Amino acid sequence: MRPVPVALPSGTPVLDAGQGTAFSPTRLPFVPQAVFFDLDGTLADTAADLAAPVNAMRAERGLEPMPLASLRPWASMGARGLIGQGLGIAPGHEDYERLRLDFLARYEAAMCVHTRLFEGMAELLDGLEAHGIAWGVVSNKVERYVRPILAELGLLRRCAGAIGGDTTPHPKPHPEPLLHAARLARVTPERCLYVGDDHRDVQAGRAAGMITVAAAYGYCGAEPAPAAWGADHLVASPHDLHPLLLT
Repeated sequence: MRPVPVALPSGTPVLDAGQGTAFSPTRLPFVPQAVFFDLDGTLADTAADLAAPVNAMRAERGLEPMPLASLRPWASMGARGLIGQGLGIAPGHEDYERLRLDFLARYEAAMCVHTRLFEGMAELLDGLEAHGIAWGVVSNKVERYVRPILAELGLLRRCAGAIGGDTTPHPKPHPEPLLHAARLARVTPERCLYVGDDHRDVQAGRAAGMITVAAAYGYCGAEPAPAAWGADHLVASPHDLHPLLLT
């Protein structure tokens, strides 16, 4: 199945050099051996499918659905972030674990209804493969969710690795998931890039010795802003990765 790209949602900020948070698509000093991507908010826009369970849970409680724009920044935090934003319940609350399991059951039943690749990402993956550059996914979403989503998008058999938050003993920001991905792809971490839309992605990438790229078009969570994460490069859309990786 050919992946269907999705354009950036209305209201997504577009950065430019005049804002001091410029994307930096300068050429790399070497041709990368591999490029690894976070999943939610970086490779694919999964926010609508992640928001659906919490809005269904709100409806059962007689609450109005929250607009996707209000839930979108919390999508990379999964159940913890969305339950907190949508229901006001945080870990440690007596009802949290029951709500978390309810959320996950609902999500697993409909993980890839609205999920699509971001616009420009399908062409980027094609370009990487045409240049002989491996690519893979390293997410904090559990592996049993990562693999079906990639399969539904037609990408699972193409990628060099589909790493979830439970694939190794440590999730991001620990570097082990990225180092494990590099081992699977048989590449040197220092010759790889990691692209992600959360501060922990940059932390993990730097700890693994990879060149890091902050995806400012993604969900990005709360403060600090992507420009403050200390990434080697900052991009405003997947299109900005093309001159960085494929020239």
